[in-house]
Amino acid sequence: MFDKSLTVCCLAVLSCSFLTANLAILVICFAGGLEALQILSMLVNSFIVYLSLQVIGIDLLSQSLLPAIVELAEDRHWRVRLAIIEYIPLLASQLGVGFFDDKLGALCMQWLKDKVYSIRDAAANNVKRLAEEFGPDWAMQHIVPQVLDMINNPHYLHRMTILHSISLLAPVMGSDITCSKLLPVVINASKDRVPNIKFNVAKVLQSLIPIVDQSVVEKKIRPCLVELSEDPDVDVRFFASQALESSNQVMMS
Repeated sequence: MFDKSLTVCCLAVLSCSFLTANLAILVICFAGGLEALQILSMLVNSFIVYLSLQVIGIDLLSQSLLPAIVELAEDRHWRVRLAIIEYIPLLASQLGVGFFDDKLGALCMQWLKDKVYSIRDAAANNVKRLAEEFGPDWAMQHIVPQVLDMINNPHYLHRMTILHSISLLAPVMGSDITCSKLLPVVINASKDRVPNIKFNVAKVLQSLIPIVDQSVVEKKIRPCLVELSEDPDVDVRFFASQALESSNQVMMS
């Protein structure tokens, strides 16, 4: 049986040639427990350095690292999946748009529907960071449509994750895209039968108030909040009233 702690220490001093030749095997063999976080951290950081120094190329990285990422993306330990998610923006920035689209995009959408809340939350932050890295135009083509499609997921927890993703994406995407693409989805979600969805709609609408024009607040956001403020559920009424107060402050300023 392997001493995983000793393995982690040893991996830190492995040579470049050994890493490039055996990366996928090392990660998969020792990723059975939470020690995968430390192992993956060292291995990925090593490879990013090597990429920067042009010691290895993208093709070699694909052959060695990506199979391990795909394997660990579905690891039964949620902390291992979390570690992978946290490295995706770093890998994306090094590998570039085309390579990311082909190999990693589907994983990012898959994580938004994970059974563990921490994974879904990290996945929402991940799509925001990717939009920041590659820009609104890329995000409109590769992230936003896929994210918005999930608002109809039958599981209400997954719908909540999409609302959270929208609130994170809106500042990155800007006012125009928020008004034309994101806001209509949020307003439509206010009709959801689940109270938790409706009070999260109120929260998201409140977060959008500083992003959109005052006219949009008056004509689209406030009417939705007024309706939610009369909802039978006490929590929905509470958060809708809070958001209405924020909109009042904007309109008076």
